[in-house]
Amino acid sequence: MTLHDWLDEQAAHRESSGLTRTLLPRQPSTDLVDLAGNDYLGLMRDPRVTAAAADAAMTWGAGAGASRLVTGTLTLHAELEAALATFTGQPAALVFSTGYHANLSAVTALVDSDTLIVSDGHVHASLVDACRLARSELAVVQHNDISAVERALVHRRQPRAIVLAESIYSVLGDASPLLELADTCRRHGATLLVDEAHGIGVASHGRGLVHELGLAGRPDVIVTMTLSKALGSQGGAVLGSNAVVQHLINRARPFIFDTGLAPASTAAALAALHIIDAEPALVDRANHVAHTLADAVAIDRPAGAVMSVPMPGPQETLAAQAACLSAGIRIGAFRPPSVPDGISRLRLTASAAIDDASLDHATHILASVVS
Repeated sequence: MTLHDWLDEQAAHRESSGLTRTLLPRQPSTDLVDLAGNDYLGLMRDPRVTAAAADAAMTWGAGAGASRLVTGTLTLHAELEAALATFTGQPAALVFSTGYHANLSAVTALVDSDTLIVSDGHVHASLVDACRLARSELAVVQHNDISAVERALVHRRQPRAIVLAESIYSVLGDASPLLELADTCRRHGATLLVDEAHGIGVASHGRGLVHELGLAGRPDVIVTMTLSKALGSQGGAVLGSNAVVQHLINRARPFIFDTGLAPASTAAALAALHIIDAEPALVDRANHVAHTLADAVAIDRPAGAVMSVPMPGPQETLAAQAACLSAGIRIGAFRPPSVPDGISRLRLTASAAIDDASLDHATHILASVVS
């Protein structure tokens, strides 16, 4: 069988299963109510954020020009890293070109053959891939199962262990039991790594669940985050002790061999961070929108801006998505293999940018489609 024979076979299987994905380019502006994107605070188009990005591009150029360890570290990067650390209550921060790279780096550079990785079964694909690249023994446990984490740590052979979790999970939208996880890790000499991609900007006045629960700054708790959701930009970061950051600078391959984050993205994230710090009402608005949407589709109110509505199967999910789109509402449709438990879902995301009239329209349409 040739490669293209195999590709045709794979495409036919996806089509028959309702799992075909296509790219749908969008225009700069639209009349649709967007409940599918990740611009939780509406900062992606905030004039202060876009002006900062444009100014940085004109000042520094379109790209960083090199990897961070050559000439690609800009004073902009240092400013953003200092601001992120201060905002989240962490000793230090290191910025990456993507959140994906931040997760790959945090895991692969901090483990070895003497480390056990204990991963929640619902972590993001970037952490899954990091586990595959790490070459350490891996124990995948049931979602939010503290007892399973404890058993894995108690029975481990390795002297070190790292536990992987998200603060707010990207598919289900539920919160992790971080206090219990942190306590379990402390008692068993393990490190807790928390992906705050969906927590930053929507919890603890935007500072994330780790900060809200008093875990920020603990040497046994490391945080990763993205700049592409609540901050409306692009990129990622790892937050933790100075020792962790210095180790990543020297050992993390996705950091060492990648061009530095582009100036425009760096400046945009920095401007967004200042806005969140000064305007906590944005966070309140995003949470209000999320709670209103959750009530409309009769699901539990989410811990952040992400909501998940289980559906019977892939075809029904696509049909509901199409019905919403025809009514001017854009929503997400998550199907296998994007969902860790194999259950197809409608995925809704809240944004502070959605006005009351649009919110009323969206809730009416969603209630009729989901019922």
